[in-house]
Amino acid sequence: MPGRKRATLATVAETAGVSLPTVSKVLNGRADVAAETRTRVESALRELGYVPQNGRRTVAPSRVVDAVFDDLVSPYTLEVLRGVTDAGAELGIDVVVGRVPAAEPGGPLNPEDQWAQRLKSNDRSGLIVVTSELSLAQVESFENAGLPLVVIDPLNLPRAEVTSVGATNWSGGITATEHLLSLGHRRIAFAGGPLEASCSQARLHGYRAALENAGVPFDPDLVRHGEFDHPDGLAMGDHLLTLPEPPTAVFAANDATALGVLEAARRRGLRVPQDLSVVGFDDTMLARLGTPPLTVIRQPLHDMGRVAVRTLDKLITGDALDSHHVELATQLVVRESTGPAPDGGAR
Repeated sequence: MPGRKRATLATVAETAGVSLPTVSKVLNGRADVAAETRTRVESALRELGYVPQNGRRTVAPSRVVDAVFDDLVSPYTLEVLRGVTDAGAELGIDVVVGRVPAAEPGGPLNPEDQWAQRLKSNDRSGLIVVTSELSLAQVESFENAGLPLVVIDPLNLPRAEVTSVGATNWSGGITATEHLLSLGHRRIAFAGGPLEASCSQARLHGYRAALENAGVPFDPDLVRHGEFDHPDGLAMGDHLLTLPEPPTAVFAANDATALGVLEAARRRGLRVPQDLSVVGFDDTMLARLGTPPLTVIRQPLHDMGRVAVRTLDKLITGDALDSHHVELATQLVVRESTGPAPDGGAR
């Protein structure tokens, strides 16, 4: 039986329905090829067993992107990371996971340039930054290095053109507060995140809008800010529950904060939800493991990770984006940490 005819670039191009230059671009790892076209060419290369003139079988080189987080161990991070890696596997993109790097003093470059140059020298195709604060200088250094950037749930956006993926934080704040109002609560506190975090500010504005819509006066004494963690949630809960007129309900800006508030209530002998109702935000595994399980505003964290990778893939291949800012819908999930206000909402 005669041997199989050796595949050429021309046969690969014909099979994939593309031009010879397009096949060459894919083989050389060029970014200026649409994702769908790249997939067709890679499939044709594998199907035909294309072997270049040096005799070694080739497959198109994979693209590699960095996904960096402030915190690698939180339940929030794990959910987002699962979405990032799932989408990377689907698109043939390798994801390198790390933390936001510290500045390197004494080098010839500015700290913001060091990060971009390191990524460029390691042949990264793009960058995903999760819940971190970026400076304008950093954003410009990525742009100057030709590194596409997508930010997930940004603490800030130093420039309007920065591409971001988040959730409907404002409407989530409204929904959480309206849920507590519907249960008869009128002394509703807000245990928020850092003042500079745009997502926390949006949740606060939603909280205030819901109070105003219900004709409930806003009380600044019922608003506290801290980090998105259990210790600060505990400290904010301690403060709020020792007020002369303490709240009957607390809307916390994330799940870890909400669990801190629950602990503050437990230490005072308060029953949840009979004496105090608590709503969290995110719906990580912490919410389901709480005692009692938390009522939350669910963020689609897994989908946020997936959308970020797909958006970055479009930036890498030069495809047009429908929007530079994507907000995925939040959802109220009612569990056992919320109930009717005691004594009609007054203490």
